Amino acid sequence: MSDESNPWKKLDTTVVYENDWLRINEDNVITPAGKTGIYGVVHFKNRAVAIIPLDEEYNTWIVGQYRYAPATYEWEVPEGGCPEDELPVETARRELQEEAGLKAEHLELIMEMQLSNSATDEISFTYVAKGLTIMDTGHEETEIIRVRKLPFEQLYQMTMRGEIKDALSVAGILKVKFLIDQGKL
Repeated sequence: MSDESNPWKKLDTTVVYENDWLRINEDNVITPAGKTGIYGVVHFKNRAVAIIPLDEEYNTWIVGQYRYAPATYEWEVPEGGCPEDELPVETARRELQEEAGLKAEHLELIMEMQLSNSATDEISFTYVAKGLTIMDTGHEETEIIRVRKLPFEQLYQMTMRGEIKDALSVAGILKVKFLIDQGKL
């Protein structure tokens, strides 16, 4: 039987950097070994939300955009940040319309994840969207997005070849593939 209690003791916290999207804390701690130390934690001010739209023929939509941090152009599922005062399902509805120009009659939560729990507190929610209606997009001023419709199986194969690298996309695509194969979607 494992001990699930917290073996760390936080003495104090100093904010070392903050902007509109994140805060970096440096915590002075007593480690599980009883020694003093520091632990850096990145706090994300938004939760991550990903959406995998599926039509009746199992087609899906992905979005392509240049990602600043890795300095690469990436294809990924529609996704975005969920403010603390908004429900993840509402963010999913908004981001699906803004990025892919789709409205969903049904959204089903299929996965929650901790994205990098050794250094961040970021969590994510992944939804499957069904009952789709095509609408206009509403890209933000920092986004130049291309939208692509393709069969889900083709997206799965892109993922398996390493062409899709975004963690939310990869995990969500693999989960959807599993659910499809199990006859649950």
